[in-house]
Amino acid sequence: MHRISYLLLVILLGILGTGCSMVAPHYSASIENVQKLKDGGTYTAKVGAFTSKSDPANANPISMRGSSMTSPYEGSYANYLAEAIKAELVMAGKLAPGSDVEISGVLLKNDIDAATSVGTGDIQARFLVKRNGQVRYDQVKTAQNKWESSFAGAVALPRAVQEYPRMVQALLGELYSDKAFLQALK
Repeated sequence: MHRISYLLLVILLGILGTGCSMVAPHYSASIENVQKLKDGGTYTAKVGAFTSKSDPANANPISMRGSSMTSPYEGSYANYLAEAIKAELVMAGKLAPGSDVEISGVLLKNDIDAATSVGTGDIQARFLVKRNGQVRYDQVKTAQNKWESSFAGAVALPRAVQEYPRMVQALLGELYSDKAFLQALK
């Protein structure tokens, strides 16, 4: 009897000690972002390599209250950003893998805080546009997001996970609003 109780206690402690691992939602294109790309003129582009700067503010996985959130795109948030751009270019009818215009970048900052009252998220990336290998655009864009959170982790963590794609949408909205970016694509 004592062996069974001991075994159950060890299993329970093992489960509680590991924390919870979640996967960020797949990216859904923003209609506003797609419209900005459509309104940007006549061009096509391909999406090149996105990398991630090693920095404590650029967590992978993202840690939230003892839990962690990983990217659904090969576990890489740089890939998440690349896939987000691809999704919006596809919806705008602007993605062309054979294009001589390439969008690439470096994820510089990527973090979420599932705080007890107000959750926050920060994302920052350096975006490059090259035509035939020549840099036509090189800028850093930043987006921050805030949302109502909760003391209860069962409420706060799912909300934070749901906010991640919105944070990426906001970052790409900043990029697509930059006239110099759209001009570099032409």
